[in-house]
Amino acid sequence: MLEKLFSLFGWTNAQKESFYLSLNAAKKLFGGKQTATRLFALLLAAIELFGAAMFKAPVHPRGETLDLTGYELVMEDEFDGDTLNTDVWYHRGTGPRRFGFNAASQAVVSDGNLILTGEYRDAQTGEYGAGWYTGAIALRQWYCKGYFEIRCICNKDDGFWSAFWMQSNHSYDMESKGGIGGAEIDIFEASDYDAILPSNHNSVTQTVYCNGSDDDDENLDKCQFAAIGDDIYNKYNTYGLKWTDDEYIFYINGVETVRTSFGLGVSQVLENLIVSLEIPENLPKKITDNPDYKTQMIVDYVRVYQPVAG
Repeated sequence: MLEKLFSLFGWTNAQKESFYLSLNAAKKLFGGKQTATRLFALLLAAIELFGAAMFKAPVHPRGETLDLTGYELVMEDEFDGDTLNTDVWYHRGTGPRRFGFNAASQAVVSDGNLILTGEYRDAQTGEYGAGWYTGAIALRQWYCKGYFEIRCICNKDDGFWSAFWMQSNHSYDMESKGGIGGAEIDIFEASDYDAILPSNHNSVTQTVYCNGSDDDDENLDKCQFAAIGDDIYNKYNTYGLKWTDDEYIFYINGVETVRTSFGLGVSQVLENLIVSLEIPENLPKKITDNPDYKTQMIVDYVRVYQPVAG
């Protein structure tokens, strides 16, 4: 019955995911003694449910608390010291990138953080000439399934945006096979700094892209969900993905935001884990008119867990 209603109103997979997530949260609230606090929380959940379903509005994380029982830490970088560990990471995609350039010089380790900087550099200081520069790093080790987490402060603006994501060799072509042959999994992207509503201002998107789940190979298939963090441009927040045999489970600050097996199932291939300060096709005029502009994504740590063999 619900699926018929979804079809009638033309809801996307992301809208359906948000509906079910909020519905499960409401069930939990109804399950105990109905105090005024619980009823108020239920009302807020209902309002968010409506907004997410009808307008793709962001919701607060209301799912399960992260449980890493059965997982072991296999990679952790807290970015101590003063140089990037290039035995573990490499500078990704150096050279032309959309409106500007990716450069190794824009990804530095300092004061216990990885700092990715977006800024304008002139012909004398820019490795690739005058233009807008940013940075990205990626793990040398690729992974299939596991739990992946970053703790960071997102950059402030509506031009460059902070991202933590995974990519396979065939995320965008028909070899994706509807996602099982590889997908792009955006654990989070933060690009709504200038949003008017406070909830949107502090929201991130969590997205799965793939191809081949239908007969249209010209357009990517996408399932996108928006969730709210805690003052994400001024405070450290954690963003995580538990990629299991059956689904992708997304988290913010250790609380589930959404789970999905969008496409024809989860990726079954190795994927590259990437931390990047993204530059758009066109930067806003208020940025391009200011050559002294600078923005930074500050990363405290990146962790990778794998299921314990047994």
